[in-house]
Amino acid sequence: MDVVITRQPGVLSSYGISRYQVLKRVMDLLFCILLAPFLAPVMLCCAILIRLDSPGPAIFVQDRIGKDGKLFKIYKFRTMRHNLDNSKHREMMQKFVQGQVGDGEKSGSGREETAKLYKPFQASEVTRVGRILRKTSLDELPQVLNILKGEMSLIGPRPNVPWEVEAYQSWHYERLEVLPGITGLAQVRGRSSISFDRIVQYDIEYVQNQSLVLDLKIIWQTFFAIVLRDGAG
Repeated sequence: MDVVITRQPGVLSSYGISRYQVLKRVMDLLFCILLAPFLAPVMLCCAILIRLDSPGPAIFVQDRIGKDGKLFKIYKFRTMRHNLDNSKHREMMQKFVQGQVGDGEKSGSGREETAKLYKPFQASEVTRVGRILRKTSLDELPQVLNILKGEMSLIGPRPNVPWEVEAYQSWHYERLEVLPGITGLAQVRGRSSISFDRIVQYDIEYVQNQSLVLDLKIIWQTFFAIVLRDGAG
């Protein structure tokens, strides 16, 4: 597939990137520290509701691939029934990464350009509280811990699980050049309603044009995407 990336003028130099990365890390830490008094009670309420709603732990822990292919454990609020067999999910997500499934239009190469809210699981597998958490993106709040540990940032490509990365094409790996994020350019431009190739194109566009201005713009747009529930589910 031919990948067309929009590169804006004035891309950061090596020195500029280093300074930007320091400032971005400071922004990440300030976000976590300043919002901690507000996030803590919300997270506690979410945890209690999850435990009351269905058997199993409140926090879901899963291996993900981060910057430079480094493995780390991501934290999320559990939104699905505990101990589900995910073998079908794995197979479907690998096909999604490879552009073989979805309800979208095909490009000239046969790969998808759009996908209508693709999800690899059945609605019945999501708990009642889980549906609310997914719609509001509150299930992502525990990733504040990943940010504090330096494994993630506020803004960046969403991290994939190892077996999804195994299905990558060679050009997909460029999205692993930066820390993964809680939200990113792909999330504000389509979230779950676009194909994987399109997601990666947006991620690479972010990698090549990253700046504090772009980060703040994505944070602002994320707020509206959550309020409008655009592509969530």
